[in-house]
Amino acid sequence: MRQFEELRIWQDSRILVSKIYSLTSKNKDFSFNDQIKRASISIMNNIAEGNDSGSDTMFIRFLNIAKASCSEVKSMLYLAEDIKICTSEEAENLRQDAKNISAGIFKLIDYLKNK
Repeated sequence: MRQFEELRIWQDSRILVSKIYSLTSKNKDFSFNDQIKRASISIMNNIAEGNDSGSDTMFIRFLNIAKASCSEVKSMLYLAEDIKICTSEEAENLRQDAKNISAGIFKLIDYLKNK
């Protein structure tokens, strides 16, 4: 069985978490910062937990949670753009990162369902 650290989606989500932390480092809105950080961390941690859950069914469950957290991060990034926490370009780049992770999660779910 593969270690979660070897999964590209986990590696990419780890990078996304770092980018989210950088984005929020200058923002003083604790509530916003906390929410987007927790959502991004959820992506990374649910991939790890699912990988080590012991069954494909449980892994898929955790991956679905991670995928939903990608959507939460994307939604929060629209708000970040609207309330001027970041530029439109920064928000779009981060949304694209989240979209790519989400697509990778979808592919892994599909693989696990069909293997």
